[in-house]
Amino acid sequence: MKIIILGGYGVFGGRLAELLSDNPDITLFICGRNLDRATQFCDNFRGVAAVQPAQLDRSALDQHMDRLSPDLVIDASGPFQNYGDDGYRVIETCIRFKVSYLDFADAAEFVFGISKFDQAAKEAGIFVLSGVSSFPVLTAAVLREISKTMEIETVQGGIAPSPYAGIGLNVMRAVLGYAGAPVKLTRNGKRTTARGMTESKRYTITVPGLLPLKNIRFSLVDVPELQVLPPEIPGLKDIWMGAGPVPETLHRMLNLLAKARAKFNLPSFAPLAPIFYKILNLMKFGEHRGGMFVHVTGRQDGEPVERSWHLLAEGDDGPYIPSMAIEAIVRKHLKAESPEHGARPATRALTLADYQVQFENRTIYMGFRAPPNADAALYRQILGNAFDRLPPQVQALHDDTAARTWAGIARVQRGTGLLSKALGRLFGFPEATSQCPVKVQFEPHEGGEKWTRTFGHESFSSLQFAGTGRNDKLLVERFGPINVALALVIDDGKLFLIPRRWSLIGIPLPKVFLPSGSSYEMQKDGTFHLDVEISAPVIGLIAAYQGSLEPLAQP
Repeated sequence: MKIIILGGYGVFGGRLAELLSDNPDITLFICGRNLDRATQFCDNFRGVAAVQPAQLDRSALDQHMDRLSPDLVIDASGPFQNYGDDGYRVIETCIRFKVSYLDFADAAEFVFGISKFDQAAKEAGIFVLSGVSSFPVLTAAVLREISKTMEIETVQGGIAPSPYAGIGLNVMRAVLGYAGAPVKLTRNGKRTTARGMTESKRYTITVPGLLPLKNIRFSLVDVPELQVLPPEIPGLKDIWMGAGPVPETLHRMLNLLAKARAKFNLPSFAPLAPIFYKILNLMKFGEHRGGMFVHVTGRQDGEPVERSWHLLAEGDDGPYIPSMAIEAIVRKHLKAESPEHGARPATRALTLADYQVQFENRTIYMGFRAPPNADAALYRQILGNAFDRLPPQVQALHDDTAARTWAGIARVQRGTGLLSKALGRLFGFPEATSQCPVKVQFEPHEGGEKWTRTFGHESFSSLQFAGTGRNDKLLVERFGPINVALALVIDDGKLFLIPRRWSLIGIPLPKVFLPSGSSYEMQKDGTFHLDVEISAPVIGLIAAYQGSLEPLAQP
C-alpha cells in the first residue's frame, strides 16, 4: 500500500509514520516543501515500512499523482484555517485520480464543508474523511457511548497536552489565527458565535483510581466538534470545547491577546506564531503527562443526569493519540475493512473500542465518572467506581458514614532534626515507639470525617473532606491550619495517598516544600494494614507509622 503523507516530517505526520513503521506492506512518501528535511526524516526512520522522501507542495499534488501512484493521500500539513478559497484542492485532486483521502484538519469550517464532495467521492469509488484526529473522532466516539444510557443536552470537553509533547508551528498559527476571532458554536439550542480563547474554565482530569492531572485552565478553541456534532446529537443545547496548554502563564498571555483583539478589532496574531512556538517548546517543565475530558449533562428516564469521561496519557505516549485515528483506519483498510465511500467528517469512523485497542500496551488509560452520591462514604465519592477495586478490608474501613472505631497495634517513628520535630509537634504526631496500641475513631463532620488517632496515651486529630476548586477530585486532610490535598490512587491492591497541593490558612504553599513519602493502605492476611510516611524536602522524615487495625464492636 502506497501512502502520501503531506507534511510527513512534521509533528503529526512524523508520528503517524512512526505508528505505521511496523508494517512491511506499506510504502510511505514523506512529502513537504523542504526536501532536505524529508530526506533527513527518512534517513533516521526506524521500522520495516519503506519510506521515500519527496519534495511536494500540496498545491502541486496533481503533478505527482501519476509518478507516485498512491493508494491513499493523508494531509498532515495545515493550518487548514489558512487554506483559503482553494482549500479543498487536495481533495479535488484525489477525487479526480480516484485515490482515497484522510486529513488531520482541526478547522471547524473546513471539516464541516467536506460533505459537499460526498456524491463525487461516491462516484469515484473512494472515501474522503476530514478531521481524523482526537478532535472530533475520539470525542464523538465517547458521546455515542454515553448516549446509550442518556439523552445528551450539554457537552463540555477539553484536551490538555503534556508540556513535553511539543507543538507544531502550523498548530500555533491556527490557534493565534482564531484567538479573539468569532467561533461558531451552539448555545441555548441556537447557532451563535463566541470569541476564541476569550472564555476559560477549570477542570480536573482524573481516571478513577489513577493519579489525576492538576486542575487545568481550558480556553475555547475552534475545533470541528462545535459544528459537526450538533446535527448528530438530537436535543443538544450547548457545546463548548477547550484546550489547556501549559505553562499557564503563557496560556493567560494568549487569553489577554484574544480579548484585546476582540475588544479593539485588531488583526490576527498569526504572525506572532514563530515567537510563541519557540517559547512554548522551550518551556518544558512539570509533569510529563497529558489528558482529555468530555463532560455531559442530560436526562435519563426523564430525570437530570450527569456523566464524564476522562483520559490520562503518561510520558511520550500521549503525543501519539492525535495520529492514532488515522493509524487505526489505515490498519483496517489493509484488512479490507475500509470506510464507506463518500466524503464526510470522520466523527463515525471509529468506536471507543477501536481506541481501546490502540491504547493497549501503552500508558494510556480512560474511564467514566458519575457525580458522587451525597450520601455515599467519603472515599467512595472521590474514587467513584474504582472504590470497588479496593481489597475488602480497605473497603470496610472506608465504606461507612456512621461513627465507628478501629483498633490494633502500631509502630511510630519520628524525625530527629529540629525542623522535623517542630513540624511533628505542629501536626500533633505522637512520639516514637516500637510498639503500642493504636485506636482510630471516625466521626461524621460537616460532610466529611474527623479522624482521631490514639497511639498509647497520645492522640491527634485531623479532618478529611472532598476537595473543591483547585482541589477537585482530591481528598483534603486538615491538620490545624494546614490543608494537604491528597490523590487517592489504587495500584497493586494498595490504596496510595499522594500529596498534590497544600496550604496554610487557605494560602497556597510552595510545592517544592510539599510533604511527601510513601503512604498506603492494604489488606494483609485478611487484616487492614496501613503504612504512613510523612517527609519533606531538606527536612527529611517528619513522622511515620505502620500497623494493623480491626473494627471494634460498636455500643
